[in-house]
Amino acid sequence: MTDLIEERLEIEEDTQKGRFLMFLLDKESYGIEIKYVTEIIGIQPITEIPQLPQYVKGIINLRGKIIPIMDVRIRFKKEPREYNDRTCVIIININNISIGLIVDSVSEVIAIFDENIVKPPQINNGFNSRYIKGIGKVGNDVKLLLDCEKIFTEDELQDLGKSL
Repeated sequence: MTDLIEERLEIEEDTQKGRFLMFLLDKESYGIEIKYVTEIIGIQPITEIPQLPQYVKGIINLRGKIIPIMDVRIRFKKEPREYNDRTCVIIININNISIGLIVDSVSEVIAIFDENIVKPPQINNGFNSRYIKGIGKVGNDVKLLLDCEKIFTEDELQDLGKSL
């Protein structure tokens, strides 16, 4: 029985391998591995919690589950922007902690194979490339592929888990 479950999980991972949910911040296109994404929702009323980092906007109640919400624009040190009808919240799961990521809009799910992904250049220009796992080449376009497990440090994840 355990072998059957493990085999099913491997098949599920294989169907998700190389697939990315693409979203926009300004005109830049970012991707998140689909295996981290649990759902996409519209922007909802957010309850602020004191003494959290500025990029953590607060929490929402999603079908009885409390989920911390992070504004990706602020985390990436971009200008804040008013939310509109295109603004989405991507719910991801990292180490069994659900987190909502506020993005300008979600565009598509695409497949980017390993041979079309290169490591980000090591440039210290103020942008912390620790969030970027790779750069996907799609036709003549480039897509910045996020490392979901590095969007938050281990300490930040623990703090988020404790504050809920």
